[in-house]
Amino acid sequence: MASMDIHLDDSTTKDPKCNSSDADDDVVDPDEISPVEQVRLTVPTHDDPSIPVWTFRMWFLGILSCGLLAFLNTFFGYRTEPLIITMISAQVATLPVGKFMAKVLPEKKFKIPGFGSREFSLNPGPFNIKEHALISIFANTGSGFGSGAAYAISIVDIVKVFYHRKISFLASWILVVTTQVLGYGWAGIIRKYVVEAAEMWWPASLVQVSLLRALHEKDSRRMSRGKFFLIAVTCSFSWYTFPGLLFPTLSSLSVLCLVFPRSITAQQIGSGLKGLGIGAFTFDWSVIASFLGSPLVSPFFATVNILVGYVAAIYVLIPIAYWGLNLYNANKYPFFSPHLFDSQGQPYNVSAIVNDNFELDLPTYEKQGRIHITMFFAIAYALNFATVIATIVHVACFNGKDIYRRFMASNKGKPDIHTKLMRKYEDVPSWWFGLLLSFSLALSLLLCIFLNDQVQLPWWGLLFAAGIALLFTLPISTITATTNQTPGLNVITEYVFGIIHPGRPVANVCFKTYGYISMSQAVAFLNDFKLGHYMKIPPRSMFIVQFLGTIIAGTINISTAWYMLTSIENICHPELLPPDSPWTCPGDNTFYSASVIWGLIGPMRIFGRLGDYSALNWGFIIGGLAPILVWLTHKTFPSQDWIKLVNFPVLFGATSLMFPATSVNYNGWFVVGIVFNYFVYRYKKKWWQRYNYILSAGLDAGLAFMGVLLYFCLQYENKTISWWGSEGDHCNLASCPTAMGIEVDGCPLQH
Repeated sequence: MASMDIHLDDSTTKDPKCNSSDADDDVVDPDEISPVEQVRLTVPTHDDPSIPVWTFRMWFLGILSCGLLAFLNTFFGYRTEPLIITMISAQVATLPVGKFMAKVLPEKKFKIPGFGSREFSLNPGPFNIKEHALISIFANTGSGFGSGAAYAISIVDIVKVFYHRKISFLASWILVVTTQVLGYGWAGIIRKYVVEAAEMWWPASLVQVSLLRALHEKDSRRMSRGKFFLIAVTCSFSWYTFPGLLFPTLSSLSVLCLVFPRSITAQQIGSGLKGLGIGAFTFDWSVIASFLGSPLVSPFFATVNILVGYVAAIYVLIPIAYWGLNLYNANKYPFFSPHLFDSQGQPYNVSAIVNDNFELDLPTYEKQGRIHITMFFAIAYALNFATVIATIVHVACFNGKDIYRRFMASNKGKPDIHTKLMRKYEDVPSWWFGLLLSFSLALSLLLCIFLNDQVQLPWWGLLFAAGIALLFTLPISTITATTNQTPGLNVITEYVFGIIHPGRPVANVCFKTYGYISMSQAVAFLNDFKLGHYMKIPPRSMFIVQFLGTIIAGTINISTAWYMLTSIENICHPELLPPDSPWTCPGDNTFYSASVIWGLIGPMRIFGRLGDYSALNWGFIIGGLAPILVWLTHKTFPSQDWIKLVNFPVLFGATSLMFPATSVNYNGWFVVGIVFNYFVYRYKKKWWQRYNYILSAGLDAGLAFMGVLLYFCLQYENKTISWWGSEGDHCNLASCPTAMGIEVDGCPLQH
C-alpha cells in the first residue's frame, strides 16, 4: 500500500511549533510536540475526558453499522463486481442519524441495578466526535478493516461449492472467528512499541482523524455535508437501476467487441472482463470501486504509481508474452482467466484427482497430466513473487534507518502530548490480551484436533502458522506505521506449507489464513488503536468495541455466506449460471485455483523441478534486486529527486488484484481517481475538501441499498429482463484460444 497524502483546510498550515492544528490554541511543551509533522498538522493537542463515549447512541449505531457492513460486504462479495463498503460510508451516514437521536431521545436520567449510584441517560448531550469515532471503529470491524468479509469465508465457499465436501456451521464459525481475533492477543502485547510511540504515526489513521474533524465542524453553509450526502445517496440509488437491472451491459461496454464481433484477437484486446480492456469503459460504480476501493479516497500520487505499473504489465509485458513469445503455449488457453486447464486447453478435472481422504490421488494426477495456467495468471504470480520481496527490500533500503531510529526512539523517547493525554485513562490490562490469545488459540486447536476431517490442518501446522504471524507482526506493524506499506504473507505462507505438507488443499488455505490473516488483523487492530489514541478514546472502550465488533461481524459473515450458498443454485459456477447472473464469485474462483496449485498439487509440481513454471521463481530474485538498483542509482545521483519516485513494490504490485479484478475495474478507477484527485483537487480545492469523501460514501451507500433491494425483490425470484443490453459485454470470443486445433465449446476452431 502506498503512503497516503493528508489534505487539510488552509487553516491547518500554522506553525507546528506553536500549534498542532487549526482547532487548538493550547500551549504545548516543546519536548512533547509530536516529531511527525503530519501529526502536528492534523491531530488536536487537547482533550476533554468528560465527553461521554459509552452512550446508547454509540452502541445502537455502532452495532447497527457493524452488522450492516458485515452483511453487505459478504452479500456483495459473491457478485461478479463485488463492492466493499468501508467505514467511511458509516462515518458519514451515522452523523445525521446521531444528531437526530440527540434531538429526539429523552434526557431523563435513570439508574441500572448493579452500577451503584451511577446515573445514565439515553441522551447525555450533543452527538460528539468521540462516540462517532467509536461508531466508526465498530463499523470498521464490520467491513473487515476495509477488506470486506472475513477471509476465512472463502475456505467455506470452496469446500462446499467447488470440492463438494461437508463442513459444519460450527466448524465454519470457529474458523472465521478465530482467524479474525487470534492476532489481537499479541497485537495488544506489542502496542506499547507501535501505538504509544510518537514516531509510529500510522498515516492511514490521520485520514480518519481529518474526516471526523471535518464532519464535526460547524456547518452553516446552504449545502451542508448532510444534505450533499443525501443527494449523492439518492442519485447513486436511482442510477444503479440501469447497470443493476435494466441495462447491465453498462457495467462493461467494449467498443472493439461491438465493432469486431467475430474476431478473437480484437475481443481479447477490447474486452474489459476477459482481455486488455482497450476501449472498454463502465458506468457502474460497483465496477469502479469493487476491488481497488473508492478512487476518491486514493491519493493522486498513489493512483499514478499504480497506473504506471498497470500500463507496464498489461500493455507491455502481457502482449509480448502472449502474442510475441507465446510463453508456456499461451495461445492454447484463454487470454485472461484464473482457471486451470489440461494440455489440450480444456478445463482441468480437479475432482478426478482428489481421493476419498480429500488428498491428491497421485496416480490419477500423473495419468491425467499436469495442470496448466493462463499466461495472465502465470505473470500475475511472478509479479506477486516480485512484490513480496521488493516491498521488504525497498523499505529496508529507503526507510530502514528511519524505521530503526523511530523504533529505538519508541523504547527510550519521551512520550508526546498525545500519549501524555491518554495516560489519564485506564489502560487495558495485559492479562486481557493474554486471555484472548489463550482462548482463541485453544479454540483453534480444538478445531484442528476434533474437527480435523473438515479443515485438514494438523495442530502443529496451526502453531507454525501462528508463529509466523507472531514473528512478522512487529516488523510489519513498524513498516505500516511509518511508511503505510503493508507487506502480505499470503503467497509466502501457502508456498512454504505447500512444500512441507502437499496434497491437502484445505489444510493449505487454513494455514495461509491463520498465518496471513491473523497478522493482518493484528496490524489493523493496532491501526484502529492508534486512531483511538489520536481521538483520545479510553483504551478499554477501544478494546471492547473491537473485540465485540469482530465477533458480531464474523457471525454475520458466516451466516450470510451460509444463506447465499444454500439458496442460490449453481452459485460461483459461471458456466452453469444464466448469462446475466451476478453470482459468479470471482474471488472464490481465484481462491479455489490457489488451493489446487499450492495445496492439492503443491508448488514443487508446478513451480519446482517437477513443474512447468519454475522460471516464475525468478520473480523473487528480480523483486529483490530492482529496489537495490534504484537505491544505488539514487546514492550515485543524489541530486536527481525523481529517482526516489521509482517505487518497484508499487510497480510490481499494481496488478496484484487482477484475479479477481479485471481491466475495466482498473480503467474506471483510474479515470475517476485522476479527475477528482488531480483536476478537482487542483482547481476546486475547497469543493474537494468539503465534499470529496462525502461523495464517495454516498455513492457506496446508494449502490448498496439498491443492490440489496434488487436482489430480494427481483433476483431472488429469478426475475430478469432479457434484451441486447442485458447480455454482458458482448465479448464472448475473448476467452477463446487462438492455437491451431484446440476445440472449445462456443469458439471457432483455428486452422
